[in-house]
Amino acid sequence: LDAVRSLAPERLAAPWDRVGLQAGDPAAKISAAMLCIDLTDAVVEEAVEAGCGLIVAYHPPVFSPLRGLRADGGWAERRVWRCVRGGIALYSPHTALDAVRSGVCDWLAGCCGAGPSVPIEPVADASPLAHKLVVFAPEAAAEAVLAAVWDAGAGEQGRYDRCAFGSAGTGGFRPLEGADPAVGEVGRRAEVAERRLEVLVPAGRERAVVAALRAAHPYEEPAFDLLRLEPEPPPATEAAGAGRLLTLDEPVAAEVLHERLRGALGVPLKVGGPAGGSIRTVAVCPGSGGKLFEAVDADAYVTGEMQHHQALDLVQRGRSVVLAGHTHTERPYLPLYRERILATAAGGLDWRVSAADAAPLRTI
Repeated sequence: LDAVRSLAPERLAAPWDRVGLQAGDPAAKISAAMLCIDLTDAVVEEAVEAGCGLIVAYHPPVFSPLRGLRADGGWAERRVWRCVRGGIALYSPHTALDAVRSGVCDWLAGCCGAGPSVPIEPVADASPLAHKLVVFAPEAAAEAVLAAVWDAGAGEQGRYDRCAFGSAGTGGFRPLEGADPAVGEVGRRAEVAERRLEVLVPAGRERAVVAALRAAHPYEEPAFDLLRLEPEPPPATEAAGAGRLLTLDEPVAAEVLHERLRGALGVPLKVGGPAGGSIRTVAVCPGSGGKLFEAVDADAYVTGEMQHHQALDLVQRGRSVVLAGHTHTERPYLPLYRERILATAAGGLDWRVSAADAAPLRTI
């Protein structure tokens, strides 16, 4: 699960989504896992026969609350019940896998041609924020204080550890009645040669680092600040988010765009708009992009499906529209997803792409 989450952090998912582990024991031992778009009875049967202990279903198997969890319930209940009873965990990355760089959105944009792309709807990467610890210690104790906070997890920066900055100064204080000063006397102001020490503290290590600081510092009341650091925003072409606005390196005619997508997706396409023309910018969204496309102006729009009047409006305004079918803009990514997982710490498992997973509708 940690390896899968590293490829598509759950924090990148849309607020309305239901990503993550939906059923199963995180501590369970597994040797095989299966990838699919939709969890159906046929996929569950396939996973059982293959001995899979985990199914990663792109679409969340549990999206709306289930009314029950019965073997004789509806298909939505039955498939989850069979997984729980058979010890098969269920996980969904969905819009997190769309939003992340090198995810489904970037893959679909790449099917249209080469060029830089930016998210149509950037997502604020709500990653845990790091802190900077600033502590003032007497010169004689500075190294011991640094060693303590380093051992507690502070001081890492990129490929370096035990990082710190120090500057010399003078600290002043007057111990009051009841104090037990390590330096100076009660009632008299003292000045001490001190060092200002600065170290980075990763998210989740704040309490341990502060506890280590207090234990190693000679002062009864050590002076320190814990400053929250805002992350540096990535360039637009590296930002995560929903959809992509692609700017092709070389403009193409609509027919060229159609051929590229038909070859990459391997399915018939529904297309609309001018037959010729020149397309430079392409808005893409896997699945259903109609609503998202309202926020962007482009020469062409590529998605799985959209409402009739959304398509009508775009075509009447002289834009090109390409519809490939909802899951056909998602399912071809699964082999690439498998290759990316195999390159992670979970790559030792037997990872399979479901053969039973299929679009619910077919063209006749």
